Amino acid sequence: MVRLRQQQPRQVSIALLILTCLLIASCGSKSNKLYDPAKVNFNVAYNPIFDNQFYPSLILATESVQSLTNTAEQGLIPFTFSVTAPSDGCVLRVVIDSSVLNYVTILQEVLPHRGEQYTIQGTAKWKYDNLRRTRQGYPVDLTFTCYINDEEVDIENLRINCRSINECPLSLAGGNRREDTRWLFAAYVNEDHPQIENILSDILDQGIVNSFNGYQNGPESVRRQVLAVWHYVLRRGIAYSSISCTSNPSTSANVQHIRLFDEVWNTRQANCIDACVFLASILRKIGIRTVIFVEPCHAYLGYYTDKGRRKLELIETTITSWVNIPELQRSLDADGRLPQEQFDKISKFLSQKDIQLWNEGRMTFDQLTQALAKSLLEKAKVYNDDTYQANRNNFADTTNITYQQLDIEQLRSKIQPIR
Repeated sequence: MVRLRQQQPRQVSIALLILTCLLIASCGSKSNKLYDPAKVNFNVAYNPIFDNQFYPSLILATESVQSLTNTAEQGLIPFTFSVTAPSDGCVLRVVIDSSVLNYVTILQEVLPHRGEQYTIQGTAKWKYDNLRRTRQGYPVDLTFTCYINDEEVDIENLRINCRSINECPLSLAGGNRREDTRWLFAAYVNEDHPQIENILSDILDQGIVNSFNGYQNGPESVRRQVLAVWHYVLRRGIAYSSISCTSNPSTSANVQHIRLFDEVWNTRQANCIDACVFLASILRKIGIRTVIFVEPCHAYLGYYTDKGRRKLELIETTITSWVNIPELQRSLDADGRLPQEQFDKISKFLSQKDIQLWNEGRMTFDQLTQALAKSLLEKAKVYNDDTYQANRNNFADTTNITYQQLDIEQLRSKIQPIR
């Protein structure tokens, strides 16, 4: 037998030789990077006026082109990017990674002069559907990547706190600035809500009006249409609920919780501003011009009885909770009559004639609710008249932010409904 001599494999030696050569080449070579991150000094700052809070309501209300211009004028653009130009005419590109709030966003600017520091305001391509669905606050991490002439230079991370869509900032402060944002109330007036079409059909079924024609037939027709809407709200049984607080940790922002249109309709609860925006939404849908009057700790509604805006009438919306018509309806006996104790609760709002008609059995329950609606609307019209007259100068003073007269039609060019 011939024994073959075993040879040592050479593959390991060759691999070690190649690895050694690569390490030597790596140590001896210079970086291909053209721009030093320390010299470019890329920085991302979230607008200090938001105190690290992100408000979907503000974004959705100002998403139109006109509103973005207005937002910029008021200093409410969310992000600021600062860089030092490493060369003349270089191209800065900032890429915002996708998050639960936004799609991938690319912002690009030309930086004319080397060595100069540039500060650029920017926003993101928001995921509006996600913003609309936000009902509870949560933290969000955003990533910003800086490119100069297509070369990646630096990465910055930012954490912000996304707030609920129901949080309406009334005023914001930061960086030695304070901005009044009570105009954002107009965003919660949603005349485009699809539920309103069904509501209008139900209102016509009540029989108070047989059509909605806005200002076509004069002031009395307008008042009749308002009465029909008011009667519907009473029949819906919307009760007063003073919920306004939020969990917002900011100590520099004044924020109030406001229910959206469908929340008021579904829960049958509203505070003063909730009821204002709910009623204003329906009235605007039928072409009646509305105004929300904001005073310290209170708000009430106004509407013009004529197209020329010569006559304004007020409505104290919380009066809808003075009676509970669904409860009354549930207590009717087989003959459609109210127990005496239930009737006694509401008789103070009725005229002597109405009381007599009811007691004699010559008034139906539907007629009774219409009489209640008419009486309560008259009370709602005069409820705030004295305070309104006393504060007219305050409402007219644009520098007095605690008293505001928000004409929804005038604000629509800048403030869109939260849809």
